[in-house]
Amino acid sequence: MPPKDSIANTLIVSLTLCIVCSLLVSGAAVALKPRQEKNKALDRQKNIVAAAGLGDPKAMSTKELEDLFQKRVKRVLVDLDSGEVVADADEAYDPRKAAKNDKLNEPIESQFDIGLAKREKQTWVYQVLDDKGQVEQVVLPIYGMGLWSTLYGYVAVGHDIRTIKGLTYYEHGETPGLGGEVENPSWKAKWVGKQIWEEGAPREDENLMVGVAKGAPIAEKADYMVDGLSGATITSRGVDSMLKYWFSDDGFGPYLRSLAPKTEGAADGSPNS
Repeated sequence: MPPKDSIANTLIVSLTLCIVCSLLVSGAAVALKPRQEKNKALDRQKNIVAAAGLGDPKAMSTKELEDLFQKRVKRVLVDLDSGEVVADADEAYDPRKAAKNDKLNEPIESQFDIGLAKREKQTWVYQVLDDKGQVEQVVLPIYGMGLWSTLYGYVAVGHDIRTIKGLTYYEHGETPGLGGEVENPSWKAKWVGKQIWEEGAPREDENLMVGVAKGAPIAEKADYMVDGLSGATITSRGVDSMLKYWFSDDGFGPYLRSLAPKTEGAADGSPNS
């Protein structure tokens, strides 16, 4: 047997410790995965509830939140190119993973630059239902580059499919106090009631008006835009571009038109526009 302070003995002890530590870490990761997945689901539900204005998720217990979500929110998988809901969707489908899979993604080629090369072909949309089970608003996942990071959030659109009901960001790496102000409740509240397309005009890309102004929006655009984040020009541009992109034909435009009130058309000359 080699001496205790020999190189061979040192290597044996080191190798043993590495194996034991690896097994402990792997075991902990496996054991904690269900809890991590549940926490991710709860966080997603909180942000969707907040964006839709269904209540203050911080004031709800986990059970209250889950019950509200189960009663009022329906998740559907949408094909972004066609705007159609995918039948028999795989509940385990992950849009983030799909965006990195060349079989499940496609290039982003748009006049609205969100700073990313590809996006998923299909993604989850959250329909908020009224007491009769009818869709009263939809919550859409959005993302795009800011200054330092990709910002991930949700934007809620009202029953008229023209009015923003809420906007929230849940993941980003922007500078606190500057770009990080996308999380500021007072700034998020400014989005409520903003119009997406020019009033009375078809829901087409050339009529997109929603966005972030340089400073305060002029009076003519006050119904469509909010003031930019002070000292965070690039982050503000990122928010502006991602909203226009995701409301455009390259994003949720086809899906939103499929939901638009069928009685429209007399006013703008194009049914269901």
